[in-house]
Amino acid sequence: MILIIDFLNSNNLNINDISTMYVNRGPGSFAGIRNSLSTIKAIHVAKKIDYYCYSFKDFDDENDLNYGNIPNLCNKFKIKKNLINPIYIS
Repeated sequence: MILIIDFLNSNNLNINDISTMYVNRGPGSFAGIRNSLSTIKAIHVAKKIDYYCYSFKDFDDENDLNYGNIPNLCNKFKIKKNLINPIYIS
């Protein structure tokens, strides 16, 4: 969360200026991915900001793979938003 706040501050943005977030769900370390997804899910719950969880494997047939093109690729490949629905056991 500190990195997100620093990013927003360095770009003169507020969390309320964000309407959609994109998070890479791997490949990567399990702990790193879990922490990223938990942070994004918490922001979604608190601020109702939509998010898309993608993997570069989702875009295997694409030649233009770069982070700036992720929103277009999510639309093109019909990546679903708010994909992660945890099950809470009580």
